Amino acid sequence: MEREYRICTRCLMDTSDPEIQFDEQGVCNHCHDYDRLILQRVMKGEAGLRYLEGLVGQIKSEGRGKPYDCLMGVSGGVDSTYVAYVVKHKFGLRPLAIHMDNGWDSELAVKNIEETLKRLEIDLFTNVLDWEEFKNLQLAFLKASTPDSEIPSDHAIWAVTGDMAEKLKVRYILTGFNVRTETHLPRAWSQGHFDWKYIQSVNRQFGKAKLKTFPHQGFFTYYRRLLSLRRVDILNYMDYNKLEAMRLLERELGWKYYGGKHHESIYTRFYQGYILPTKFGYDKRRSHHSSQVCSGEISREAALAEIQQAAYAPSLQEEDREYVSKKLSLNDAEFNAIMNLPRKSYWDYPSYGRTLEGPLLKGVYNGLRNLYRGMQRQRNRIQEA
Repeated sequence: MEREYRICTRCLMDTSDPEIQFDEQGVCNHCHDYDRLILQRVMKGEAGLRYLEGLVGQIKSEGRGKPYDCLMGVSGGVDSTYVAYVVKHKFGLRPLAIHMDNGWDSELAVKNIEETLKRLEIDLFTNVLDWEEFKNLQLAFLKASTPDSEIPSDHAIWAVTGDMAEKLKVRYILTGFNVRTETHLPRAWSQGHFDWKYIQSVNRQFGKAKLKTFPHQGFFTYYRRLLSLRRVDILNYMDYNKLEAMRLLERELGWKYYGGKHHESIYTRFYQGYILPTKFGYDKRRSHHSSQVCSGEISREAALAEIQQAAYAPSLQEEDREYVSKKLSLNDAEFNAIMNLPRKSYWDYPSYGRTLEGPLLKGVYNGLRNLYRGMQRQRNRIQEA
């Protein structure tokens, strides 16, 4: 039976998330997760500043004698650009910026990266993926017909960053993730980002060649790095407001807005703005705006009005469809066939997630996860003291 439509009374999340749950007041589980994470991970005002000052001192101390004291990813987007500005301009850290070129950067994103890092005098390392290999993998995911077609890029970014951290013996990786604007993330809409077994299984079933050069990390490498490296979501400790950050970046760095969440990538713009809502009924704007509603950045009424509009201009969607199809060597019939494939999910393919459903490995996984969380709590207590 088709589930009765419901929408959260606090945010914009609705039953397009097949796993959503509501309490007696009609508030969804994502809003409750938001409130919990705000308490656990976010420090604002003087408390956040004190925490950051202590953390910065620790990063500088561990970085003495090294060419860099931390790493950070850059995409040309607002969050990563603001992190670059803050860590260099405000805290005087010596980051190495890492960018992964997967073949889909917009010209504006490239210019944003170049201009930002030039003005801030930050060195850049760019990893360029083998295009034919990556194209084959993207096509494999589209043919697998899951909503996870963007996770290979995320997986590669973290693999490259982890490799560089170990090579340079740098422990700290600074990110632009922040709880206040990126918490309402339905698992069903995208999962398997760190699951190399899942990526390999999709490629084996639908791809045309082996992944010989694609950056990756297996299960134990991933968890080893969780314990040995330290990811710092630095915006969680600042009074971060995205609109104010954009105005600052435009004024100080000549940064230019690219039109939407993650629209610095042409493929991401088309995938999130057209393929996900058209094929799966998933509108990522619901997720992004729901976090902003809970943080008070926008009103629920304004957010609801915005998602009634097209994700982006229909004329640009058509241009993107033509460009993406051509770049992936798909004709109209092949693209339409992909769009009409029966919808699948992460759980339809071999993955670490499915393997861990067994009682023995699930215990190992939970043990590793609890160990990591315990270490995180201990670090936070030490830093707060």
